[in-house]
Amino acid sequence: MTTERLLLELKAVSKSFGQTEVLQRIDLAVRDGEFITILGPSGSGKTTILRMIGGFESPSSGEILLDGADISALPINKRPFNTVFQDYALFPHMTVAANVGYGLKVRGVKNAEIETRVGEALQLVALRDFAGRFPAQLSGGQRQRVALARAIICRPRLILLDEPLAALDVELRRQMQSFLKDIQREIKTTFLFVTHDQEEAIAMADRICVMNSGHIQQLGSAHEVYYRPASEFVARFFGDNNLVEGRLGPSSGDRRRIETPLGALVCAIDGQPHLAAAPEGAAAYAVFRPEALSLASTGSSEENRAHGLVTGLHFAGAHTLTSIRAGGHEPVNLRLRLPSKVEGVALRAGEAADLYWRPSECRLVLK
Repeated sequence: MTTERLLLELKAVSKSFGQTEVLQRIDLAVRDGEFITILGPSGSGKTTILRMIGGFESPSSGEILLDGADISALPINKRPFNTVFQDYALFPHMTVAANVGYGLKVRGVKNAEIETRVGEALQLVALRDFAGRFPAQLSGGQRQRVALARAIICRPRLILLDEPLAALDVELRRQMQSFLKDIQREIKTTFLFVTHDQEEAIAMADRICVMNSGHIQQLGSAHEVYYRPASEFVARFFGDNNLVEGRLGPSSGDRRRIETPLGALVCAIDGQPHLAAAPEGAAAYAVFRPEALSLASTGSSEENRAHGLVTGLHFAGAHTLTSIRAGGHEPVNLRLRLPSKVEGVALRAGEAADLYWRPSECRLVLK
């Protein structure tokens, strides 16, 4: 469980390299003990945030606060943070134990204490039996765990992780995602994790900060970002959302209509007062996930319905992603995710399909 006490704050932080502004007045609050992921495409500014927090770069303007005190000008070695890099940054001529204990050694910690704490750190990352090996004798996942142990051993307030799993294969990445989350829960240290991988962010984060072009597009739990995107960018970036363009109609309670090529759709707007306040006729998108769509039965009275033809099927193991061209004069391409069946697919290319989805699973974002 995370606490509500703030550990770190970025207030109106901007960063420019020459004439290029890569971050524009970023405000970000990191809670003590949480696992927060900064997610975005290349060039979005996510790594620049991490580097400024770590002290590798200085903000062009704004403040970085630790426990309410400005640390923007504090040197790297004075910040109670450690960084785990994508390339591990291990010393190849040192053993695992020497690599892990290096930070304590340069701090002047006595050898007996270093030995004890190295053993504890290696036990935590399940590498105690590898203490005498060299980095070249380890797998990629083992080297990453050594880098994590080296970051943990100095007992930092915050651990910064710069796409540390990017070089690993798919299965090892999944294992390391679970491992990192378990370690974070055990040591109760704040983790700030940078990635461009949406599935990785969902699997690990207490909260996700979605970045694009130097701006924070949305900050919230994985569930909020996944099911309630706050902008067109988040809706397009975060998975296979269906986006249907239209014009806003009247609202009623926690719902609002939108006129689209598929007809009038009804979407939930609870918790999003700006959507209730937007004027009728404003351009917007109805957003709903492929798994929200279901095949409609005859006589179904669901409010959101569409009729179309199956144009493609993509088998993806437990699910089959189905492409459907729906609508009349202005057809819309929809994606439907259905459970795969041992005996075959539920739909075939060229077949007609009637679809429905609930208003609670349909969200609005302004264009």
